[in-house]
Amino acid sequence: MITAVMPTYARYDVTLERGEGVYAFGTDGRRYLDFGAGIAVSVLGHCHPHLVAALKAQAETLWHVSNLYNIPGQEHLAERLVANTFADAVFFNNSGNEAVELGFKMIRKYQYENGNPERYRIISVSGAFHGRSLAGISSGKQEKHTKGFGPLTDGFDQVAFGNLNEMKAAITPETAGIVIEPIQGEGGIRPVDDAYLKGIRAICDEFGLLLQFDEVQTGVGRTGKLYAYEWSGVAPDILSSAKGLGGGFPVGATMAIEKVAQAMGPGSHGSTYGGNPLAMACANAVLDVVLGDGFLDHVNDMASRLGNGLEGLVDKYPSVLNETRGKGLLLGLQCKGDGSEAGTLVAKAMAGGLLAVPAGDNVIRMVPPLIIEAEHVDEALGILDGGLAEMAAEVGQEAS
Repeated sequence: MITAVMPTYARYDVTLERGEGVYAFGTDGRRYLDFGAGIAVSVLGHCHPHLVAALKAQAETLWHVSNLYNIPGQEHLAERLVANTFADAVFFNNSGNEAVELGFKMIRKYQYENGNPERYRIISVSGAFHGRSLAGISSGKQEKHTKGFGPLTDGFDQVAFGNLNEMKAAITPETAGIVIEPIQGEGGIRPVDDAYLKGIRAICDEFGLLLQFDEVQTGVGRTGKLYAYEWSGVAPDILSSAKGLGGGFPVGATMAIEKVAQAMGPGSHGSTYGGNPLAMACANAVLDVVLGDGFLDHVNDMASRLGNGLEGLVDKYPSVLNETRGKGLLLGLQCKGDGSEAGTLVAKAMAGGLLAVPAGDNVIRMVPPLIIEAEHVDEALGILDGGLAEMAAEVGQEAS
């Protein structure tokens, strides 16, 4: 018999009822160190005082109004994002999928408005994940997401990850743009080489294409910069942001340079809830903290500590682990084996009191709140060490 909640998730047998800082607490009384953070969402941890205060104050003032009216919180947040990024304008929506799909619409609309209506196709790379809408799965093209949902939405082509020659060869007179994650999240925490991103930027400039970065998971301080593209020095034309932007409140943003934003006139897009006062209060509160003095320096310090610790685990357990991956506090451990081992390690970590998230390519993903301290990093490494020791023993090999 089906449950009242549709069975679209293979849920763990854990029920979380409250959170405090970097910890979440289950109904069974257990405390968990939360290195999943709602899949890279809770950048300020659970119930951060500044975020709670901002939400309470707004909840007592005004929850929702239509986008037919001016919303001061939107204007303030947009101005801050523009001031701190490549972008000239921002549209606010509710989720990462929406933020990405609007980017697809903007690519097509820009080409149409500039006399190229035949240009509508968008190129992605293998291993990509751009959301679970029909356009999202059609652009990502991963069978585990597309199976049973055909025919896929037309207009998306895909090339091999990291191959500039194949990328260039795939361009046709119908190509409008390229979409890519600076670090693939669901695809297995695979960073994109800076030279590759620069090559893609050059291809876009040569052929008159738009470049869209999907920074739903990598944005809002996750990699030690406000947005990950800053590390490469390659600026996109469009950037999709969400997850950490609201610190747990549903907020998405699609950011663009002026010539692209100008193509989106009145009636070209809309959102009932997008950018409402509650969402804007939360997102502005998140930026208050993330853009504060020393915050991103702290993220980089903790990222170095965690990254070095994970490298040590790879050296210690060569029978179980292949390598570490990622940047900032978007890090992963790739396990050896047939693909199920990352799930095993996630389960063992959970049993030890650590929440982490599986990713593709047999990777366990660690995306903790950005407010973690050294003692939290060390606690997580100790729990992982215990789980890995069990896994090493199960394959009949001792730690090195």
